[in-house]
Amino acid sequence: MGQRINDIKVIFQAADPEGLPELIKAYGQDERSGVQALVKRGKQRLEAWEKEKARIRKMWEYEEKYGEYAWICGVDEVGRGPLAGPVVAGAVILPKDCGMLYLNDSKQLSEKKREELYKRIMEQAVATGLGYVGPERIDEINILQATYEAMRQAIAALKVKPDLLLNDAVTIPQVDIRQVPIVKGDAKSISIAAASIIAKVTRDRLMVQYDEAFPEYGFASNKGYGAQKHLEALRVYGPTPIHRRSFLRKMEGVYGDFS
Repeated sequence: MGQRINDIKVIFQAADPEGLPELIKAYGQDERSGVQALVKRGKQRLEAWEKEKARIRKMWEYEEKYGEYAWICGVDEVGRGPLAGPVVAGAVILPKDCGMLYLNDSKQLSEKKREELYKRIMEQAVATGLGYVGPERIDEINILQATYEAMRQAIAALKVKPDLLLNDAVTIPQVDIRQVPIVKGDAKSISIAAASIIAKVTRDRLMVQYDEAFPEYGFASNKGYGAQKHLEALRVYGPTPIHRRSFLRKMEGVYGDFS
């Protein structure tokens, strides 16, 4: 009597992608429809894994192009657009033999996947750095200059000084390290993608904490962006200490009076 289908299902579910070809071969001749369905799903999972490996190989293009540099650092920010909260920048140096999959522009990932990757990045990276610039400073120097300031903080926080910076679209002033700006770099460079993820997870966690202090605004879900609940709370309660007054002034007369 052959193995039960449920037992075979457990074997397939527990298998790493590397082990799938052997399982597909071993059970490929089993004519039971339930087993064939498991084999088919195994093939689909293997195909998706191979596709992801190919995508990740492409995301190493810039790191390989500048491979003569020992320490290549990706730099990115999150939070330029929200009405409330800080702008946060991340800086990440990955090991050259890093085999991590699924790194991507943080906006393209689910919250669960970002949290999972954040943990792996923090464990495996050569060095990571974070920078924060709050609403008062944003109002004082404008969001672009605040973004540069957060990026400089993130770079300065690295325990290893990089030889080269790969930045998402910008050249950061007042930095004495060679820089390569890459348009949509968080989807093209593995290092920038990693920086994007740690910055996004860090800022999202901060906004969840702010939600506990200011529950009317829905910060846990909207992260400070102008969602309907957020705008309605602004009209009723006015701005909080974490709102960017310079942003709200630009919206007056369009969305209401938030003074």
